[in-house]
Amino acid sequence: MRGDLNLRRVLEELAAGDIGIEEALGLLPLLQIAEVEGFARLDLGRRERKAVPEVIYAPSKDDEILAAIVSRFLTAKGLALVSRLEPDRLVPLEERVRREHPGVILDHSRMNRTLEATLPDYAPPEGGGKIGVLTAGTSDVPVAEEAALVARHMGVGAERAFDVGVSGVHRLLEPLADMVRAEVDALIVVAGMEGALPSVVGGLVSVPVIGVPTSTGYGVGGDGTAALYAMLQTCSPGVVVVNVDNGVGAGAAAALIALRASRSRTA
Repeated sequence: MRGDLNLRRVLEELAAGDIGIEEALGLLPLLQIAEVEGFARLDLGRRERKAVPEVIYAPSKDDEILAAIVSRFLTAKGLALVSRLEPDRLVPLEERVRREHPGVILDHSRMNRTLEATLPDYAPPEGGGKIGVLTAGTSDVPVAEEAALVARHMGVGAERAFDVGVSGVHRLLEPLADMVRAEVDALIVVAGMEGALPSVVGGLVSVPVIGVPTSTGYGVGGDGTAALYAMLQTCSPGVVVVNVDNGVGAGAAAALIALRASRSRTA
């Protein structure tokens, strides 16, 4: 243990007689919120409560605030996930985190703008289930990988196939068939431009499809609105849509579906 609190630990110590009822009651509020230097209130119990890990959104946080939040999550959970982290912000963040956690493992993706920080004794949960992640183009890959990262830290595996959009729709058939044969529990389909790919996929499969519009394209709608509107107007049943570039939300939703399906199979 890293000294962090969690409900199981409190209950185990209560059952063993190591703490009393009043002490246990005093600890329960601390399981949910951790204050960091007066500027953040962290939801440390999110994964226990929702099965979804917290993801730290980097933009608009200065370097010191971001580093303090990452450090606190590492202390409590052994894991800190950061999204939309620009490469030039990595060095000051890495210096502070390594100073406070000498054994930390940092995995930064310049393309995906994510940072995965773990302590040596951390391991992703074993949840079960599997999702598929498809992109229309290579420009959509960063958002797709953001979704897969969240799913992995929920214990859900991800099959990937990139650059299979409608401009060459014949590219889709083989990887989609592979995902169907792998019995994925949900599909995430990431697309910019006109956002047509989720509708195509939704018409071919019998699992939930989560469309993710991206801010890739030319001129009008290049901010993702064209793709968003197209996905919302889909006539393919079973397709739902998250907000523009919201890989985190798509990954969480798809993984929750997969976790529930996995529990049903093993019940």
